[in-house]
Amino acid sequence: MSLHWFSPPVSVRTTRPGIAYQCNNVEGAAEQLLQWTKRGPKWHSAVQLCMDAMIDQVKPEVVRRAFSKRPRKRET
Repeated sequence: MSLHWFSPPVSVRTTRPGIAYQCNNVEGAAEQLLQWTKRGPKWHSAVQLCMDAMIDQVKPEVVRRAFSKRPRKRET
């Protein structure tokens, strides 16, 4: 399976203080979402977009835009 790339990358804080993940593909965005502990409606929408992009139902750029609108740090 090939990665679904987007640009520019989205900076996401990780659980490690001061460390940010530069997400530049749908699969990376999905991986980060799966590490979040708070899984409300916005989280579910973002995961669904990632799944849709992985089966080419939406363009990766749609995921990037949606992901960049999410909180930049992991919801706890």
